[in-house]
Amino acid sequence: MCKHEISSFPEFIVDGATRMDVCQGILNDCWFLSAIASLSLHRSLLEQVVPTGQSFHKGYNGSFHFRFWQYGEWKDVKIDDLLPTKNGQLIYLRSSQGNEFWTPLLEKAYAKLKGGYQALNMGFPHEAMVDMTGGITEVFQVAALPKNLGCFLKPLLIKGALINCANSQGPMVQRNPFGILLRHAYSVTSLKKVQTKSGPVELVRLHNPWGKAEWEGAWSDITGKEWSEVPEQEQRRIERVKKEDGEFWMSLSDFRQNFDIMEVCHLSNDTLSSAQRPWHSTMHQGTWRSYKSAGGPHKAAFYWKNPQFHLTLLEQDDDPEDPELSCSFLVALMQKHQRQKGVHLFIGLHIFKAPSKTKGLSLLDLSQLTPVLSTPNYAACREVVIRGSLAPGHYVIIPSTSQTHQEGEFLLRVLTEKSNKAIPVETPSSDEREVPTEPTPHSLSVLPSPSDTHQLFKKHCNKAGHCQPSELFSLMTEAIKGGALSGSEQKLCVEQCKSFVVLMDSQGLAQLDWLEFQALWDKFRKWTDIFMRYDYNKSHSLEYREISHALRSAGIQVDEFIMQLIGLRYTEPDMTVSYPGFLYLMMKLESMIRKFQAYDMMGMGTVSINIRQWLHMTLYN
Repeated sequence: MCKHEISSFPEFIVDGATRMDVCQGILNDCWFLSAIASLSLHRSLLEQVVPTGQSFHKGYNGSFHFRFWQYGEWKDVKIDDLLPTKNGQLIYLRSSQGNEFWTPLLEKAYAKLKGGYQALNMGFPHEAMVDMTGGITEVFQVAALPKNLGCFLKPLLIKGALINCANSQGPMVQRNPFGILLRHAYSVTSLKKVQTKSGPVELVRLHNPWGKAEWEGAWSDITGKEWSEVPEQEQRRIERVKKEDGEFWMSLSDFRQNFDIMEVCHLSNDTLSSAQRPWHSTMHQGTWRSYKSAGGPHKAAFYWKNPQFHLTLLEQDDDPEDPELSCSFLVALMQKHQRQKGVHLFIGLHIFKAPSKTKGLSLLDLSQLTPVLSTPNYAACREVVIRGSLAPGHYVIIPSTSQTHQEGEFLLRVLTEKSNKAIPVETPSSDEREVPTEPTPHSLSVLPSPSDTHQLFKKHCNKAGHCQPSELFSLMTEAIKGGALSGSEQKLCVEQCKSFVVLMDSQGLAQLDWLEFQALWDKFRKWTDIFMRYDYNKSHSLEYREISHALRSAGIQVDEFIMQLIGLRYTEPDMTVSYPGFLYLMMKLESMIRKFQAYDMMGMGTVSINIRQWLHMTLYN
């Protein structure tokens, strides 16, 4: 339904775009909405995402366009103005003004970028903030933050950081005794010291993207008796509004007791105006390439082969409370195209003191150096961040993956209080006598080429262009038979093919169209390469000790307990995994991990689901 059918006098923006224009619909996308609310506090940021000059009047042609940051570049997304409705009312995001449409149109553009509205069901606020600002995000446990929370929040807000928070303890969107919605994202929008008749009190302001359902404890808008101690003039100064509009104030102690997760998006001088004091930024694109620049984790034999970046910290901070001469900074490593490729590498960062101003670190250098800073461990996150402070000088940053030869693309960004110089350096050539020998890569062409695969699809799958489990079984049998893994087709069964189909099926029809089949076949080709690499004795099966190495090479890290379960459930009587069994295992692991992450809204490693969701997840796989 277009805007003229929803409203007789539609407007793109009414009286300026504000955080009050964000009211949630039936999607579980408060993570995205809270990011919009935070963004609306900065006009320059908002106009970067929502270009000015668009309206339903002059020059109107039924379309609008928005811009999102994707791996160092701003991508323009154009949409029409048709929005989903029910009974003449918007069912997704809407504005508190009935004739204002910039927010639902922005939501539609973001859904197009991510692959549809359902792709916005569940997510992380910090991901949306990065996509709309190009900033660097950190996730904090509130309990671990400094005791003086105000001193921690104040410099973040001064630098224009976007801050979201949530209470992750309990079932989704149920309320705690004080009205705070559980597993729901709120925006932190201000910090003020308020003068009362009894003395100053420091309060933090939050916004619920629902536009309602506020805090009901001390300092609440409606029942907070504490406001009677604050003069009217003081209330006007901090823009306090006595209205249930989703925005409210609370004390820092209550904030700490009612929220356990806080996400911060740091902004640089690339996006924030000079009116604030943002970070200075440098950015570099990079790649890990097998046998070339994918040297694996710290302490691994080929760690020195990883890309290296020389960082020069030039000027110390202007912090009168810090007696030491130091430079504050953030270094962020983001793996690219993580969701599109379905590969979640475990990534990490290490920073070393540089013995030279120009050269990278050799194998000998690294054997004698200890990192001055590093990420706590390797994590399968979109982005990992180091926040630190070091003396002015020269350093080397090395981004790496948890396993040698894991391929991927990354973005490395450095934010500093003052200017910095970060440049890539060539990996030094090392003395051959001190470098361990490395196996030579072998070229694999085990499965049919894409064009041959298309012929197989047309031959075995039904005329409507869909592939069902029994047809996939016939197709795979022919594809494997006669090739380098010939004989392995005898281990393939229809039950495995059922799982291959339903775990890739986006329509719930237990069949794959050509595009879904292509995505499945791409996975098979990648996993086949890994299988061949770790099938050392060329027996067309992986021994138990080889399975964990193959999983890590695919970006999946499991502990000994999970390995025991794999041994019990997926191996043959001789504790080996056949080629079809390995594909089956990889499909199950990757799909179940992806489903878990979709429900783990705050990235806490725990989820809360209802019985219907549980049965759907466990029965249809």
